[in-house]
Amino acid sequence: MSNKHFLHISDYSKEELWDILNLSKKVKAKFHNREDHKVFHNRSLAMIFAKPSARTRVSFETGFEWMGGHALFLGPNDIGIGKREAIKDISRVFSRYNDIVMARLFDHDHILELAQHSSVPIVNGLTDYNHPCQIMADIFTVWEHLTDIDNAKIVYMGDGNNIVHSWLHLSMRFPLDFVCCCPEGYEPDKDLVNQASNSGVSKITISHDPVSAVKGADVIYTDVWASMGQKEEAEEREKAFKNFQVNENLMSITGKDTLFMHCLPAERNREVTDGVMESDNSIVFDQAENRMHVQNAIMIMLSEKWK
Repeated sequence: MSNKHFLHISDYSKEELWDILNLSKKVKAKFHNREDHKVFHNRSLAMIFAKPSARTRVSFETGFEWMGGHALFLGPNDIGIGKREAIKDISRVFSRYNDIVMARLFDHDHILELAQHSSVPIVNGLTDYNHPCQIMADIFTVWEHLTDIDNAKIVYMGDGNNIVHSWLHLSMRFPLDFVCCCPEGYEPDKDLVNQASNSGVSKITISHDPVSAVKGADVIYTDVWASMGQKEEAEEREKAFKNFQVNENLMSITGKDTLFMHCLPAERNREVTDGVMESDNSIVFDQAENRMHVQNAIMIMLSEKWK
């Protein structure tokens, strides 16, 4: 891999991203067959969580320990990143203790500063700007189900958030028909939308009409309407997003056998109905499982290049 850290999907070439997906497939098969794959024997992973997450912790910790390493959890009360201690100091110290550092943070500048001063690979477990591991797991899941992902129509229904930003980064490498359907005022970063559109790789659409947006969709994807740090806006967002719920009617008008995805946790019967979550077209739990396999592949490839 050409880059030492995994911070943004667009830091890598299309070929390198395919290398990650192909390795993810092999690692997943080994995990399901309960084969030994102790590539991280005597190595350690530091996991910094300024922003808590059950799935991120369990997937990284379980995956790294299955591969023979030791994963260390550091929660918001363990490290006051950017508050109690300078980020560059944390980065330098952790580089001396650990072989890889994963950080799940609020401020994107914090992950960039960690990477700038680290002598070991930094993996972006999420920031308010993007969520690259999630979207790599998402496209891997779509590939498993569709087999051909070229020009797949992915319709994201909801806030133009960090999930959308990472889909836009991916769209600059893989040809997609990507639609972000959101209420007015909740669009993704304008500069990034323009960058993705101008790359000429994918078709990018920002829509405010759920009915027209989902026509021909291969995948409909949604997320909570108010993420962590936005709960004080919940009532306002409830009103803004009420017509953007993914329900049985919306799924029925696509004209295709459309798959449903959600990065979890889901607030059932708010952004998505319980019926859609439990439907045969829901691949939410394949998607959740694949977080671990894809993250394992990312860490292996970073480690092999920079060990």
